[in-house]
Amino acid sequence: MQLLPLLVSLATDPVPADNDVKAGWTAFAVFLLLLLAVFLLWMSMRRQLKKAEKAKAEGVFGEDEAAAVHATNAAPSSGSPSAS
Repeated sequence: MQLLPLLVSLATDPVPADNDVKAGWTAFAVFLLLLLAVFLLWMSMRRQLKKAEKAKAEGVFGEDEAAAVHATNAAPSSGSPSAS
């Protein structure tokens, strides 16, 4: 029954007034750190996307060959089913 004293103390704890509650400098510092983290993640993603675009332009991924093979294998569709 160690939970009972905790529940009693929580039940008798008065609710502070709205003017007594404020975020403070710690919350502001956490907010700034989160902003910095998002900015660094954005910069990293931008750098990785630039590298991927450069590699794509150089043909590293081989997408041009795959697209050419797909284009030669695909039959042009006329929009209506063909009778065989």
